[in-house]
Amino acid sequence: MNAIDISDLNVWFGKGRDRVDAVRNVSLTLAQGGSLGLVGESGSGKSTILRALTGLAPNWTGQMAVVGETLGRRRTRSFYQTVQMVFQDPYASLHPRHSIDQVLSETLTLHGYRDIEPRIEKLLADVGLGPSFRFRYPHQLSGGQRQRVAIARALAPEPAILLLDEPTSALDVSVQAEILNLLTDIRAERNLSYMMVSHDLAVVGHMCERIAVMQNGEIVETMSVDDMRAMRMTHPYSKHLLSASMGVQTDDILSDL
Repeated sequence: MNAIDISDLNVWFGKGRDRVDAVRNVSLTLAQGGSLGLVGESGSGKSTILRALTGLAPNWTGQMAVVGETLGRRRTRSFYQTVQMVFQDPYASLHPRHSIDQVLSETLTLHGYRDIEPRIEKLLADVGLGPSFRFRYPHQLSGGQRQRVAIARALAPEPAILLLDEPTSALDVSVQAEILNLLTDIRAERNLSYMMVSHDLAVVGHMCERIAVMQNGEIVETMSVDDMRAMRMTHPYSKHLLSASMGVQTDDILSDL
C-alpha cells in the first residue's frame, strides 16, 4: 500500500472564460517511507497538487488516496492526523498574536492530546529550539526559527506523511541548508513519507529519491535521483531545469548539506 496514490488528477480555478486549468491528467504515487519531489517553474501546478490533497483546492476530478483511503470532497480528522503540510512562508503560516506555546498547544488539543506540556517540550527539542523559545511570538524569531516552529506544529499530530511546499525558498541560503538537514534527520528518525515541491532540482535531488518534473500543469518526466545525477533525462524541459539548478545559489546551499 502506498502513502499517496493520485490518478488522472485535474484541478482548475474559476469558471467559463476565467477558468484556469492548473493541473492536467496527473498520475503519481508516493511509497510509504519514500520521498518524491515535484519540480518545475512557478505556475507549473506543483503546489496545486498539494493543495488538492489537503482540500484547499476544491475544484478537481480524478482519484486521490492516502494510505489506501480514497479522498472525497471533505477531509476527515484522521486525514489530518496522517497528513500535515509545511508551507513556504513561515511568517504567514503562524498567527502573529499567538505565542509558540499557543500555536503548539492549540494543535495538540485539536488532535485530542492531553499531555500537552511534555509534548511541547519534545517538539521544540526535535526541531532544534530550546525551552526559551516557548513563550516567544513569531515576530521575535528569525525566518529559520519560524520555519522550525512550523515544522514542529506539523509534527504535533505524529503524521505519517509531510507535504513540503518550498519550505526553504523564503530563507537565507545558509539557513536553507540547516532546515533541509533538519527535515532529512526528521524523516529518518520518524520514517516519514515526504512529498516536496520546489523549483530547484538540485535541492530536491538531495531530499528525495524520486522526481517528477512538471510543466504547464502536466508531468513531463519522472525519474530516480540516480538518473538525474547521471544526466539520464529525456525531456528538454528537464534538462533546462537541471541546468538552471546548477547556479551559484544552489551550489552554496548544497555545500553546507
